[in-house]
Amino acid sequence: MNKGITLTQYLDETTNSELKEVILAIAAASARISEAVRFAGLSDIVGEVGTTNVQGEVVQKLDLYSNEIIVEELTKTIHCGAVVSEETDGVLALSDSGKYIIATDPLDGSGNIDIAAPVGTIYALWERNNIGQKATADDFMQPGDNVLSTGYALYGSSTILVLSVGKGTVGFTLDASGSFILSTPAYQLSENGKIYSLNQGNINKFDEGVQEFVNWCSENDKATSRPYALRYIGSMVGDLHRTFIKGGIFIYPANKGETKGKLRLMYECIPMAFLVEQAGGAATDGKQRILSLQPTDIHERTAIFIGSKNNVAKCQSFLKQPSTV
Repeated sequence: MNKGITLTQYLDETTNSELKEVILAIAAASARISEAVRFAGLSDIVGEVGTTNVQGEVVQKLDLYSNEIIVEELTKTIHCGAVVSEETDGVLALSDSGKYIIATDPLDGSGNIDIAAPVGTIYALWERNNIGQKATADDFMQPGDNVLSTGYALYGSSTILVLSVGKGTVGFTLDASGSFILSTPAYQLSENGKIYSLNQGNINKFDEGVQEFVNWCSENDKATSRPYALRYIGSMVGDLHRTFIKGGIFIYPANKGETKGKLRLMYECIPMAFLVEQAGGAATDGKQRILSLQPTDIHERTAIFIGSKNNVAKCQSFLKQPSTV
């Protein structure tokens, strides 16, 4: 695939017209959200709403605005049956005849808006089973192995849309005319990276195996190019985008005594795991592949260890669990 083609041209060559229309709706929403992020400080969409979402997290004004944009764009296509997001309590049914369903985090890392750090939008897209009926939560209870497309938009020094339709992971850059242009025809994660990413301030909250792995990353050893560099932005989109470019591992484990992590399976971990595997990397919850997990709730949480294949396998060895990568 050649650089310089548009997202529309890419999808013409890689997928069907119905799926293309839904992905283009997500791209259109991402372009609009990008504009809102750029000028957030000049409008009344910065700061907290004063409420919490279904996960108990403080909602930012831009979270809600981004969610409204995505729903508005998806409503323009008859092929989207329903959407669930971080900002909705349940399933928002859109079209009974819609073939596809979408899970999304409209604005990942929105707490970074006030300091102008990278934020983004994440999505995962499945085909549903009960076409012709009103969509329900049961339609979304599908593992990541069933996804047809996932992606994220990064709003930083430029706006980049990274996505996969099961034919590798590719990247598009938003140009001045508002079109997404293919800028990275194929992301390929290095098997070994020299960067680890986690909120190390919480290290004492994590299990012993995670602590041992972090200590291993920090040790001096020329043969393995250690110590590794610690980098942490605080938005999954920002941290994973760096991992795609430079390799390494992103870690968000569960706390001691807990079985689930903080990040959401449906609209954060599954989308990123699919992109990473399509680029030659690996993603696990510490016990099994993220894409093999069977969701039981649209807002389900999970631990995640994701990135370069050998880094994830090394981390897995410290978790004292059978390797799944």
